Amino acid sequence: MNKIGLIIWREYLTRVRKKSFIIMSILGPILFAALIVLPGWLGSMEDTDVQEIAVVEYDRNGQPVPADQQFFRNVIPNRENLKFTYLDNARLQDVLKTFEVSNYDGVLFLPQTIISSGRETSVEFYYRKPPSVGLESHISKAVEKVLLNNRLEAKNIPVDFIQSLETKVDLSRINWKNWPNKEEDTTDIKRGLGYVSGFLIYFFIFMFGAQVMRGILEEKTSRIVEVIISSVKPFQLMMGKVIGIGLIALTQFVAWLILTFGITFIAKELLTPEPVKAQTELHAPVDLMSSSGSQAVTATPDQISNGRQEAGVMISDVYDQLGNTNLLLIIGAFIFYFLGGYLLYGSLFAAIGAAVDSEADTQQFMLPITIPLILSIVVMVNAFMNPSGKIAVWFSIFPLTSPIVMMARIPFGVPPLQLLSSVALLILTFFGTIWLAAKIYRTGILMYGKKVNYAELWKWIRY
Repeated sequence: MNKIGLIIWREYLTRVRKKSFIIMSILGPILFAALIVLPGWLGSMEDTDVQEIAVVEYDRNGQPVPADQQFFRNVIPNRENLKFTYLDNARLQDVLKTFEVSNYDGVLFLPQTIISSGRETSVEFYYRKPPSVGLESHISKAVEKVLLNNRLEAKNIPVDFIQSLETKVDLSRINWKNWPNKEEDTTDIKRGLGYVSGFLIYFFIFMFGAQVMRGILEEKTSRIVEVIISSVKPFQLMMGKVIGIGLIALTQFVAWLILTFGITFIAKELLTPEPVKAQTELHAPVDLMSSSGSQAVTATPDQISNGRQEAGVMISDVYDQLGNTNLLLIIGAFIFYFLGGYLLYGSLFAAIGAAVDSEADTQQFMLPITIPLILSIVVMVNAFMNPSGKIAVWFSIFPLTSPIVMMARIPFGVPPLQLLSSVALLILTFFGTIWLAAKIYRTGILMYGKKVNYAELWKWIRY
């Protein structure tokens, strides 16, 4: 055990002093936060350029419709960066011929035949650049609404009466254990915690498992391992490397955790707005009436959102929701499944590094290891949708996928029996994997110049 400790200490100090480790420990939380926040932020940003869409309407005889006879006139409301121009007596082919030199970003073709069409119909949209999902949805919903109202009127059903019957229902998710207080479940933050913890385990297993494999492969190809083996047993060397690099991963995770909470806490303090002071003067409303004459939207300057304040409120809301979750259980489970998953896969990576002579030869043995990890990410998405489903339950118990899938379920609450079964099976599988990897490692570490296949590995295990 003393020799294993020395190897662990050497591996830990050698790697923790590297500049790459220090840089990644500092930049990791920033890069990871950017990876999560930046795509959503960019996706939520609307294009500041105003797009102008020409609307061409044809009657049932295929002739362009004058303005006073257009059924779809002004039915699609304008937006701040979206303007619809309804053309009079315009032929579609003429508009498209001059489309390249026109100022239009798109042409919407609305034939009046769709008024009497069936439940499913389509309209044509000719674009200069591919339209966004928001633009497509905006057009579809506006046309669907006017067609629905027209059919209601045709059947002498008052449109206002139907609209008065519409009721929006928000579903409050409350765990039965919180019944006296009726404390609403924070599902969104739980999904976020499950995704981040599961993805981190996946990321660390691959990154540091590959480090174990490369480290052993480098020592084997440089023949340094022959000197080391003269002083320690192969099993001691393998365990020392796996545990030493595992402690490096754990150290980096703790550094990321501390820095992440530090960064978010500072951001919360800087961005959270102060309480709004009483206003002594009324502000005039801002008229957002669209140029097409659609319904006006009014807002005061105080109602116009401030991005900095919204970010602060969002961070404060996240902190409040975190306070309603069992963070101790989540962090404790993460550390266990992180270490258990890494040690299980790390020993297999060590066995692969010992069995081959070059990194190119590792590809054939990497596939059986990567398949369960990739499958875990796929099932993790299913676990978000249905944490108590059979697929999520069984994959969270199966040892090769439980480190990732179980972390997706734990924020939602896992029955103690399932959690204990998962823990016990992961520990048993880890010992079995260590025994299997040690069999391969002790033979392969001194094997040179021979192409190894699965049949050869089976012989080494049987020795």
